[in-house]
Amino acid sequence: MEKTKIVLWKGKKIRGILHNNEWWFSVVDAARALTESTDAGAYWRKLKQRLIEEGSEAVTFCHGLKLEAPDGKKYETDCANTEGMLRIIQSIPSPKAEPFKLWLAKVGYERIQEIENPELAAQRARTLYRVKGYPESWIEKRMRGIEVRETLTNEWKNRGAKENIEFGILTNEILKGAFDMTAVDYKKFKGLKRENLRDHMDDIELVLTILGEATATRLHQGRDSQGFQPLQKDAKDGGDIAGRTRKDIEQKLGKPIVSRKNFKHLSRKKEIENKK
Repeated sequence: MEKTKIVLWKGKKIRGILHNNEWWFSVVDAARALTESTDAGAYWRKLKQRLIEEGSEAVTFCHGLKLEAPDGKKYETDCANTEGMLRIIQSIPSPKAEPFKLWLAKVGYERIQEIENPELAAQRARTLYRVKGYPESWIEKRMRGIEVRETLTNEWKNRGAKENIEFGILTNEILKGAFDMTAVDYKKFKGLKRENLRDHMDDIELVLTILGEATATRLHQGRDSQGFQPLQKDAKDGGDIAGRTRKDIEQKLGKPIVSRKNFKHLSRKKEIENKK
């Protein structure tokens, strides 16, 4: 699955998505941050039309990628990578443009560093979770989950599954088996919208997710599964194993493991502490 994130620049939210191993950013969000326009979408449409009429190559750097909107649904949005963003920003008359260029250059440089040394990405993720207030024991499980997830998606890619749609279906097979919910249902259950579901799982939820995905990976390898349908069966089997484990734990505890608890309170707590 493609990774998405919300980054902040000068207090403004810029949506981003990891596409083809490179970060791409919403052009509309950038226009809103730089111009304070009341209708950033309309501003970008007019600018885009002007650039096309002028024969500018800046628009050719844009790709329509699906990003999550405030209503929780994903819509195709004009996005540009760091180079494309810099080209587009040059066409936006704003005194705010220079700091934004420096910020983009920093993001691009960090990504290059992470490609050359993947451990840096893990270190930055750990630091971010610490800043948000997550406990160290949770962070270690979350980081392990990221490694297991990456191994699994590499298996899917190498064994013929298509990214986005098929990756999503396979993920849902594991989650349904483990928790009796799809990713969308799970997020609704926890009261989440844009947030990353796994960032709002507790320790046992994370461990069960890791168990389901690690088991699916082993099944792919042991069965040498190729193509979507065999991979789907493995994903279902891996999820079912995690689900049986969950039910065993629930039977012993006498209560459900999956709860509506999320970690939004950590971000709010940090905001309050920073204002003091």
